[in-house]
Amino acid sequence: MSEALIPETPEAVLEDAADQADEEEPIKQRKNGLYPGVSDELAESMKSGWADTELHGLEPIAQAAHTAARRAALSARFPGERLVVPAGNLKTRSNDTEYPFRASVEYAYLTGSLTEDGVLVLEPVADGHKATIYLLPRSDRENGEFWLSGQGELWVGRRHSLTEAEQLYGIPASDVRELPDRLREATGPVRVVRGYDAGIEAALTDKVTAERDTELRVFLSEARLVKDEFEAGELQKAVDSTVRGFEDVVRVLDRAEATSERYIEGTFFLRARVEGNDIGYGSICAAGPHACTLHWVRNDGPVRSGDLLLLDAGVETHTLYTADVTRTLPVNGTYSEIQKKIYDAVYEAQEAGIAAVQPGAKYRDFHDAAQRVLAEKLVEWGLVEGPVERVLELGLQRRWTLHGTGHMLGMDVHDCAAARTETYVDATLEPGMCLTVEPGLYFQADDLTVPEEYRGIGVRIEDDILVTEDGNRNLSAGLPRRSDEVEAWMASLTG
Repeated sequence: MSEALIPETPEAVLEDAADQADEEEPIKQRKNGLYPGVSDELAESMKSGWADTELHGLEPIAQAAHTAARRAALSARFPGERLVVPAGNLKTRSNDTEYPFRASVEYAYLTGSLTEDGVLVLEPVADGHKATIYLLPRSDRENGEFWLSGQGELWVGRRHSLTEAEQLYGIPASDVRELPDRLREATGPVRVVRGYDAGIEAALTDKVTAERDTELRVFLSEARLVKDEFEAGELQKAVDSTVRGFEDVVRVLDRAEATSERYIEGTFFLRARVEGNDIGYGSICAAGPHACTLHWVRNDGPVRSGDLLLLDAGVETHTLYTADVTRTLPVNGTYSEIQKKIYDAVYEAQEAGIAAVQPGAKYRDFHDAAQRVLAEKLVEWGLVEGPVERVLELGLQRRWTLHGTGHMLGMDVHDCAAARTETYVDATLEPGMCLTVEPGLYFQADDLTVPEEYRGIGVRIEDDILVTEDGNRNLSAGLPRRSDEVEAWMASLTG
């Protein structure tokens, strides 16, 4: 990584910046930089001799009509109120390096913009709201920002001009550096999505309340419960790339055996970065007894022939929609007798859960259906005393099933998490909802209540299910689920 200049710039470079705004911070010096300063001659040279790179005639982003409809729904819900939705800021990883930026879901959902420091503001007008997207403009070449600042375009890349942004997002654009003062001067009721931009929140500190801001977040969470056609298409893209990522992993299992679970993690990550924006969450590449740790993301353990690999991973698209798929695979390509027994029980439970995903059904129905099958198996195997109704009433199966059978899916892997209980887990399924169905059985390596042959085996099967007008569609049907089909699929990939 190259060392940024960021020297203590001379007065000639900073005088223009000082005139822009009293509170604007000077360009900071990097301690121990190799250049002690910038000559007036170099500073002057860097101001000129650059071609005009403004882009013209840009087409709106693919979801522009959908984001406009979402903003209209938001406007109708909070008439007469100023609504502020930040994208968020860069977060420091270490010293002067930052984590890769990911825009807040609320901001991306309403604008389609994914750039840091952006803020969407809906200002009340007579017939609804006027939307403005506040962004950083192009780097200033007159004051040296573009090459002297660590976030200047010479260092981190070109950003869109405000005019270009208006064309892309279909929203009037303004300089975000002017926004805090405007918000401090604002009158009337204001709501802000909290937790993303401390500077914006500070400008509104005497104008907002936690209760009112929570209502805004809840509304935006519930708005995402039913996906529009663009969102359904993006989820399918995410799943299709995820399927290819699982195929990639199967092809290199021999290399993972020679190294560790991290070979699996890296293999899937390559697919996610080539075809999407990123992974949608930390990949769980859990081999052997690690499969019994629900969120095993250390991925530093051995991969051994004869063990199972629980791979829970999802590609995130460039528009931030993520897949969430799990398969539990025999590392050597063939399930042992006890592995197959447990796997087939989970498969049977998942089949029951998927069948329960229907428009008009209760959201809880798929969970109840899957849990009943697993409870029946545990009673049948003599691991818990029946009858099954008693087991379910007391939740005794949970020692080995552990988690709920699914969740909503979208721009967050656990999407719509701020929604009210009555609109989520106590609600009725509608066409356009997308959820995971992911039952599992986990027999911990130190669980003395089960036969030794069960210990250290963990199985989860997870698919992404879209509720349709007449039932459901398994978006991840491209990956086999039945044990014999899994074995045949693996054999076809490894030759």
